Amino acid sequence: MPLRLGVNIDHVATLRQARYARDPDSILSEPDPVEAALLAEQAGADGITAHLREDRRHIQDHDIFRLKQSLRTKLNLEMGNTPGILEIALDVRPHDVCLVPENRNEVTTEGGLDCVSNRTALADSIRRLQDAGTVVSLFIDPDPDQIRAAAGLKAEYIELHTGAFANSAEDSRQEELQRLIDGARLAHDLRLRVNAGHGLNYANIRELFAVPHLEELNIGHSIVSRALSVGLATAVREMKGICAQYPV
Repeated sequence: MPLRLGVNIDHVATLRQARYARDPDSILSEPDPVEAALLAEQAGADGITAHLREDRRHIQDHDIFRLKQSLRTKLNLEMGNTPGILEIALDVRPHDVCLVPENRNEVTTEGGLDCVSNRTALADSIRRLQDAGTVVSLFIDPDPDQIRAAAGLKAEYIELHTGAFANSAEDSRQEELQRLIDGARLAHDLRLRVNAGHGLNYANIRELFAVPHLEELNIGHSIVSRALSVGLATAVREMKGICAQYPV
């Protein structure tokens, strides 16, 4: 199975909110993350990822509803395990939900879910989402205890947090890569399907191809940044071309 590319459009919304957060109904409000998502689809994205945070710092509720109505591929909704956001997810019914930890003081998601300590709360949300027909993924660090807990929670997927690998210095890079390799193997043995994301870019993604059993990478900031130089369609096509090199 070819490695799929999910394009995260949060930072398109970040740019919009930087100018129009106080005037969301302005006819001048731009850029439109839904328009960006459709362009990414046309360029080959296999899905669109958007994180509806409690603080609504970038993606807004109406973006999620419009994305669900407009996309031809699939919507992967990233969300914290909170009652209000869960109700929105149950209303929208995205194809995928990826449950992530959330901290209002973070710039972006900084770590994986603690599936061990939050087993009961996660189990209830996972069941409700699955009953609504949504595929559930858990964003976790490549820690054996967390992977086993994710399997026990009956999620279909995990998304391995690649941030430690992406941010690692040269002398610890191989160690972080090996953690991802071992984590993917364990997940596969436990019949979990494996995605990955966080901090991936055009320079480091090929190193990640040593990790087996990957089905999808979710990448946002790097693609949006590259788009400022070459345009969004080209940026997506370039990343999609790299993903096509993943050994299957």
